[in-house]
Amino acid sequence: MKILKFLIAAVVTVFAVTSLTACTPAESRTSDEFAAVIDVRTLDEWNSGYLEGAIRIGIADADFVPMIQELDPSLDYYIYCRSGNRAGQAIDKMRDMGFTGELVNGGSVANASTQLGLEVLKP
Repeated sequence: MKILKFLIAAVVTVFAVTSLTACTPAESRTSDEFAAVIDVRTLDEWNSGYLEGAIRIGIADADFVPMIQELDPSLDYYIYCRSGNRAGQAIDKMRDMGFTGELVNGGSVANASTQLGLEVLKP
């Protein structure tokens, strides 16, 4: 019984650690390492501040899929939103669409700004 409890605890621990690291933003990199920095937030959120040089492809927008399909699926992209949740959803959709390059979840605007060293701009 102790072995079974140990094995269950080990599996839960491994799952928790891999789940957290899958959502943990990458170490500091530069925006030059990516084909594009993509903001998947709403237009209102974008207007509250966006990263210098970012493009907005809102995940909730009707044209999300057609706009994503215009990108080269073999290249690397950095995706951010308000918290990282929608960026993760966008990454899942991009993978389902055949993207093979590295897709980095940058988390929030502030986190992405820090990681990439980009200024947050307002229109």
